[in-house]
Amino acid sequence: MTGKHVLVIAGPTGSGESTITNEIVKRHPDRVKRIVTATTRQKRAGEVDGVDYYFFTKERFLKEKEAGNILESTYIKSRDTYYGTYAPDFLGKINAGYVVIMNPDIVGAKYYKEHYSAATIFILPGKMDELGDRLRHRNPEMSEQDIVIRLENARQEVENERSFYDHVVMNENGKIETAVARVIEIMRTEGYNLDV
Repeated sequence: MTGKHVLVIAGPTGSGESTITNEIVKRHPDRVKRIVTATTRQKRAGEVDGVDYYFFTKERFLKEKEAGNILESTYIKSRDTYYGTYAPDFLGKINAGYVVIMNPDIVGAKYYKEHYSAATIFILPGKMDELGDRLRHRNPEMSEQDIVIRLENARQEVENERSFYDHVVMNENGKIETAVARVIEIMRTEGYNLDV
């Protein structure tokens, strides 16, 4: 196994980090896999357990964590929700030789940078107002109060966390191709092998 094997693509909710990740996986399916995160949040319409997330009860999540099967995790108090990296998924893909892409928060980004020499990329939305529209489109049931809270969290992430990341990529509305191309360019420069 040569080259780097863990890449962090992060950003405020709605910035497009998942869309960019999925696009890279689609273009390089034999070399790149997305990590499926474990969570205690409710499944949304159309989501599939083990594909979009591992949907655990809070009890199971905490048991898995205690057993060492959650490598790093975050608790979001305002939503009473845990998110974390499920070791069997992560290690299975690493051991199979794939480049794995994570979409963690700053806690996870620091963990993967420290323990796996991951390059870290922060996805910046073109304009902060676009995030509200993206959130409404992605989850129409979300209340306006939730959107306001998430937009404030996003502003704070951009302000306080952006400087930690190795690279910043702009993802403007309607220009996803440009953002994906830039991330792939960074991956090659950073030593990720995308060719079979």
